[in-house]
Amino acid sequence: MIDSVYIAIGLIILFVGGEATLRGAVSLARTLGVSAAMIGLIVVGFGTSAPELVVTLRASLGGQPDIGVGNIVGSNIANLLLVMGIGAVIYPLTCEARAIRRDGTMMLGAGILLVALALHGRVGPIEGSIMAATLVSFLSWSYVQDRRHQNALAKHHSYEADEPDDLPLGVFRIIIYLIFGLAALIGGATLLVEGATGIARSFGVPESVIGLSLVAFGTSLPEVAATVVAAFRRHTDVAIAGILGSNIFNVLGILGIAALIKPLPIANDIASIDIWVMLAASLVILPILISGWRVGRLEGIVLLVFYFSYIISMTVRLSG
Repeated sequence: MIDSVYIAIGLIILFVGGEATLRGAVSLARTLGVSAAMIGLIVVGFGTSAPELVVTLRASLGGQPDIGVGNIVGSNIANLLLVMGIGAVIYPLTCEARAIRRDGTMMLGAGILLVALALHGRVGPIEGSIMAATLVSFLSWSYVQDRRHQNALAKHHSYEADEPDDLPLGVFRIIIYLIFGLAALIGGATLLVEGATGIARSFGVPESVIGLSLVAFGTSLPEVAATVVAAFRRHTDVAIAGILGSNIFNVLGILGIAALIKPLPIANDIASIDIWVMLAASLVILPILISGWRVGRLEGIVLLVFYFSYIISMTVRLSG
């Protein structure tokens, strides 16, 4: 009974947090004079990656690097197939071409780098420092480019955006909205995972399946909530940028920071199967986005079918 309560409360908190985060992100974009996609990349992408950071650092320091690395890979797969799919089914996701080329290329590059490190077998301090430096350089360059081209992009999708009422005004209120929204996303995800894990255990679901599916899914729940709210509000540029940004942060930021603290070996099963699924998901998403700078409802359904097929095959693999 308590697990069901956790799930219900977690869902409510998640979507309250998603609404607050969206309001804060849109207001911050206006205040700084940058695109909503830029704020989605940095603020929403980084903020919704906080659960992955906590899980990965805790697992690494606790002598469980497989959980940390698996969580990042599983979360990236969930972001591209599950989160993008859900958002597109609610409302077709569109984004400005320049942002797709910039963020999509970096996401694909980060994925290829992770594949190379997986073949190497570990992520050490040197690799971690390079990854973190690459992330900082990319974000700095992106900010400069966004400010330079903002006038040309200012009206992009303004015709379809359903602006939230009573957007926070003033830097202090915007920061409060963002802090509250991101904290609610993390807290709601924690409650939901706790409840779902408890119910799964009561039905005798193996711990390995719970860890690799529910943990990765649970740390992606902030992205789900933020994307669902953004899709309903027609701020689809925030949704796409948040997903791509989260995947970039997961690889370059979280794994980079974790490797700086303690080297991360990459398990053979992750290196031989899951990491290639992550790369394949990136290679599927980018052509869809570039073909019309959007992900339609039919394409969203296809992405969801791919995701649940992966979960089923992973469950069979782990159970066998």
